[in-house]
Amino acid sequence: MSREFTPRLEIYTSRLADNARSILQLCHSKGIQVVCVGKVVCAHPEVMRTLEDCGADMLADSRLENLAAIRQAGINLPLMLLRIPTPSRVDEVVNLADISLVSDTGTVGLLSNAAEKAGRTHKVILMIDLGDLREGIWPDRLIESLRTVIDLPAIEVSGLGTNLACYGGVIPDTQKMQQLINLRDEAERIFGIKLPVLCGGNSANLPLLLAGGIPSQINLLRIGETILLGRNVLDRSEFPGTRQDAFCLVAEIIELERKPSIPIGQRGQDAFGGVPEFVDRGVRQRAICNIGRQDVVIDNLTPEDPGIIILGGSSDHLILDVENARQPLKTGDEVRFFPGYGALLAASTSPYVKKVVIKS
Repeated sequence: MSREFTPRLEIYTSRLADNARSILQLCHSKGIQVVCVGKVVCAHPEVMRTLEDCGADMLADSRLENLAAIRQAGINLPLMLLRIPTPSRVDEVVNLADISLVSDTGTVGLLSNAAEKAGRTHKVILMIDLGDLREGIWPDRLIESLRTVIDLPAIEVSGLGTNLACYGGVIPDTQKMQQLINLRDEAERIFGIKLPVLCGGNSANLPLLLAGGIPSQINLLRIGETILLGRNVLDRSEFPGTRQDAFCLVAEIIELERKPSIPIGQRGQDAFGGVPEFVDRGVRQRAICNIGRQDVVIDNLTPEDPGIIILGGSSDHLILDVENARQPLKTGDEVRFFPGYGALLAASTSPYVKKVVIKS
């Protein structure tokens, strides 16, 4: 009897479409355009086509290689480069991305040179750090930075943006959004220009949007995780109107044995330099699956079967307590998991995990 390949990541495009339509409708009803972010799935072409078909206004990724893959898939939506452009790759940036998020004025100068050489205009959104301490210029440097880039040839400063709830975990609120609006208004007054785009953030802004707390001047959001995984990224609860089963990671049992819960013998560090702790549950049925830390963030997996406990793993092995599994298991059986953001990112990136699209 032939078996399906394991480990594999199953991608359910109809479920994903349900999520995309729900979030896009929510944002569009408030006058907000949506940049759908596919970096967590390495811009898988079927995922990106699904987002396009559901009405995404733009697609985005942090990797130039993934933007190239989107174009090669025949998708014609505008593309945004999320990660601050790398100075050594500005020629690729202007050829692959329609718009970039920027913060370093020197790099914008290099983008200007590259765009001028390529005979095109490159759009940029100047990022402002409102306290999360990832990318962005500090607010008191906005006018100085704009003065440097506003008249560069082949560069169009489309507006301002910010990023929250990422590095520092700062929660977006109405006050932060109003601060961004005020900075834009001041810049327009000083320079006598229009900065039409105000990008208020990412999936972390959706709870605020749902609560009616985002001012109407905010007109662009970058949304990834809430569409793909159906999660409120502030606490990973289920986001209203979405489902959480658009992706499923499947691994295969390669060993099934009854073993003690506590290692026997003198203990040192594990293979990753840690000293794991163990709970003594007595002798239990334990399974090893054919996936490990090289392929996935094992602590970010949730077994589909609530009776299965993830104990840990090594580079190549995932170790489970299956004593209370709903069904009797044997070597060769498949075990299914719902990935969180980190697990999905790693599994999507791993060449050892096969990606399988399921359209039903």
